[in-house]
Amino acid sequence: MSQQIIEDLNRRYTVKKYDATKKVSNDDLNIILEALRLSASSINSQPWKFIVIASDAAKQRLHDSFANKHQFNQLHAKEASHTILLAYDPQFTKEKFSKRVDAEVSSGHLPAEMYDTFMGAYAFAEMNTDETGYNGAWTKAQVYLALGNLLHVLARMGIASTPMEGVDSELLGELFKEELDGHICEVALAIGYHKDGEDWNHGLPKARLPREAVISVI
Repeated sequence: MSQQIIEDLNRRYTVKKYDATKKVSNDDLNIILEALRLSASSINSQPWKFIVIASDAAKQRLHDSFANKHQFNQLHAKEASHTILLAYDPQFTKEKFSKRVDAEVSSGHLPAEMYDTFMGAYAFAEMNTDETGYNGAWTKAQVYLALGNLLHVLARMGIASTPMEGVDSELLGELFKEELDGHICEVALAIGYHKDGEDWNHGLPKARLPREAVISVI
């Protein structure tokens, strides 16, 4: 099967060792971040915050967040060109959603007279909100839509990546409290370029279940 999308996805893999001397250019980073901003989410809720770890000081804070667990990912904190913390809002309120609807109208995407109608879409969030106002399971799912989008964008650009659920959400919440602003980070993405000869996962064949085991066309 020959198609650029398939080639991109076959080439994408999880990097195990980064070359700390190679950096993602500012031009490429701007494309990556704009693609991230354009990610889809249910009812265009965008219940997320993305923290880009770029400076040496921020990388040190990220490195320190592995003090208690998941040390196998700690090396990426300083060796990857950048790491993106993908965080979700655990209490996404109707008031917060209204700001998204404001943007729908101001962008010209939604006619002003349909404002109240679109506000009704918040019912999808309400169905996933408990009596305390927590809807983190639903908002976290939206973050993974952004992550999936970003993985493909990076593959298309020839930039390597490492999705990391192996992060200490509690310690990240302390060390990046100001930046996270109440959001919770349970997954991060390291990006950059692999280290020749030291990245044992580079160049290995793709391992996936056969199509008939996971897809049914009816």
